[in-house]
Amino acid sequence: MHHVSPLDIQKGVQGSQFTTPRFTGLLEESPIRIGMDGRGRWLDNVFIERLWRSLKYECVYLHAFETGSELRAGLGRWIAHYNERRPHTALTRRTPDEAYHDAPTPSGPGLTPDLMANSNAVKRAA
Repeated sequence: MHHVSPLDIQKGVQGSQFTTPRFTGLLEESPIRIGMDGRGRWLDNVFIERLWRSLKYECVYLHAFETGSELRAGLGRWIAHYNERRPHTALTRRTPDEAYHDAPTPSGPGLTPDLMANSNAVKRAA
């Protein structure tokens, strides 16, 4: 039997299935520390919900993928577009790749202080 090394820290979501004594008891019996601080998790959820909504409305609902292979290829193209070429208002019109790699923030007409504040929130959340 193949032995898998235990995790040092189990970072869990705080859903009921992950906070029950039955689940946490198993972790406590092992050398795994439980981390459920929850700080910033609501913001993570906002971003992932926006991502899934965009994916559904901009890709999945617009294409009649015939096979799993077509679906996989289409999702790959959309995700590449989303990360590499699609500017985001919350990132001051930068792409996620530009924001992640800390590319300079564009300046010019149409960029309001609110958008700049949103961009800073995104940087702090990352």
